[in-house]
Amino acid sequence: MNRRPARRAPGRTPFVRHLAAAAALLALGGCDTVVMNPAGDVAVQQSHLIVWSVVLMLLIIIPVMALTVVFAWRYREQNTEASYEPDWDHSTGLELVIWAAPLLIIIALGALTWVGTHTLDPYRPLARTAPGKPVAATQKPLEVQVVSLDWKWLFIYPEQGVATVNELVVPVDRPVKFTMTSSSVMNALWIPSMAGMIYTMPGMETVLHGVLNRTGRFEGRSGNYSGAGFSHMTFWTHSVTPARFDQWVAGVKRNRWQLDLGTYRKLEKPSEKVRPIGFGAIDRSLFPRIVGMCVNPGTTCMQGMSHAGPAVNDRPQAPGEAEGALTRDPSQKGESPHISAPKGNAPGAAQPGAEDNRNMTQLDLPAPLRATASKEA
Repeated sequence: MNRRPARRAPGRTPFVRHLAAAAALLALGGCDTVVMNPAGDVAVQQSHLIVWSVVLMLLIIIPVMALTVVFAWRYREQNTEASYEPDWDHSTGLELVIWAAPLLIIIALGALTWVGTHTLDPYRPLARTAPGKPVAATQKPLEVQVVSLDWKWLFIYPEQGVATVNELVVPVDRPVKFTMTSSSVMNALWIPSMAGMIYTMPGMETVLHGVLNRTGRFEGRSGNYSGAGFSHMTFWTHSVTPARFDQWVAGVKRNRWQLDLGTYRKLEKPSEKVRPIGFGAIDRSLFPRIVGMCVNPGTTCMQGMSHAGPAVNDRPQAPGEAEGALTRDPSQKGESPHISAPKGNAPGAAQPGAEDNRNMTQLDLPAPLRATASKEA
């Protein structure tokens, strides 16, 4: 029995598939690559560094790929006119090209990277906000204290006395100084349109300087996997005019919520998909306590565990309670008796070569343990 071949669906022909793929590529060509088209001067300089690095590397890659095709075609088996020299082993000119060209490119790439790395050091205050716009000596950067939580971002404005969760608002063309830390695990603050990605770590402070040169809304996110809620650890960065920024601060100040130690302890509990929150007042000692890992009552801040700074304890000292060693002045500290120190002269004082002289300490065991040790001996 003869059967007719099944007809192919009209939408599944190779031509249609290729046409759909080409249309998809054209659509992707219209996408805005944030890293290569940022809104801040620091990010723009970083994009230029990427472009020049790629161009310098292509100076080697493109000739090598082209010569590979040329050699394969010229010395193919069917080309009998190509010269055949089985005893050839050296060419000074070819060696110079092979070694000199990559060496010069590596030198240029290294110099470009060295200059760019020092110029774009995240800890270095900005010298300009845009090409031809140096930062005035009297212009103070906006300070924003950043805390990465599970799984949200806390932004504290110490100068304005307000704080927000998952919302960052900065004035356009004003340098911003981020001082960052983490409440639990290592994370990374990344605003591609503004500056590079810098990590946040518990018990430490990291710094990032950036600026936005045009108004708008730009995406920010976490750049380091930190658990289940990592994919929703995003926020919007709003670049506004200075007048609009002052209005926004005034609006947040009208919020009744206050960010104190108790509120922060509730806020740092893991949560996902948190909507923006504003706090009209802040405890200015909160961020140092977060860095010192002493937001819980009765815990001593890490800054107080050395002579670099005083110890801080949330719990007040009870009447008649002995003062802790970490909170004492060095002149008040004494020494406790050394219970394992040898009593009297050392055993080997009379006989320098005696075997007892090898034991430089004497341990007085309690009577039950001494009896047990004698029986075991």
